[in-house]
Amino acid sequence: MPELPEVETVRRGLQSLIVGLKIKDVSHDTPKSFPNATADVQEFLIDSSIVEVRRRAKVLLIDLSTNYTLVIHLKMTGQIVYRGKTVFGAGHPNSSLIGDLPDRSTRVTLSFTDGSHLYFNDQRKFGWMKLMPTLEVPNIDFMKKVGPEPLEADFTAVEFAERFKRRSKTNIKAALLDQTVVAGVGNIYADESLWSAKIHPKRIVGTITDAEFKNLYTELRSVMNMAIEKGGSTDKNYVNAEGKRGNYLDFARVFRREGQPCPRCDTTIIKFKAAGRGTHICPYCQKL
Repeated sequence: MPELPEVETVRRGLQSLIVGLKIKDVSHDTPKSFPNATADVQEFLIDSSIVEVRRRAKVLLIDLSTNYTLVIHLKMTGQIVYRGKTVFGAGHPNSSLIGDLPDRSTRVTLSFTDGSHLYFNDQRKFGWMKLMPTLEVPNIDFMKKVGPEPLEADFTAVEFAERFKRRSKTNIKAALLDQTVVAGVGNIYADESLWSAKIHPKRIVGTITDAEFKNLYTELRSVMNMAIEKGGSTDKNYVNAEGKRGNYLDFARVFRREGQPCPRCDTTIIKFKAAGRGTHICPYCQKL
């Protein structure tokens, strides 16, 4: 699933490419991916202009001049691809990012008056693009429940630790993946930040000290900022707004490195299940 850095990569790319463009037409292949009333589409989407591209957790928000917003959730296999004078694509790493579009995975196509197109591809049809009043977006159940953004300047280490106290009896990886605790942390960055902070994923939250939480806070922000800088964790078929491919996984320390030496101590990295997810650790650096 695309995680916060991947969705932030999409946001930054689209912000630089589609703001100001006017929507000429829209087509879709299934109401599940584009669950919007025809009358609303005609009144609030067609002939509107893109005002801003925002993100909340893993959800992409495209604000329109009609005071409506396209709310986009990529889910497991979603992609956003822009084709104009510049080519940009990000999301699930399959060949649709760089192939001819539309293809059989294309669920929604936005056509702009300048001849460019924005494609929402989704192989498994779990994602969606919903049109709704901008003022109503904060009232979506997900938006009301989701935790604070881990990279916001005003989100402190103290608040970070406080957020986890509600999950004091669970393991730290499960708590990190809980979007109601902190927004946007997925499997890759949970593994990477826990390795950086030398915390075992199965440690019970209540046993983690304030000093350890402060270190985890610092390492999580560092890992996610590096991932954004490197274009997210898509390790193939990613093209950003400058035509460069994402390469964060080239810099990952433990994720998908099982059987390889830990870059800190040379102990062999192992993989097991924690919080229901494939989990990568150094058994020496991250003792339980």
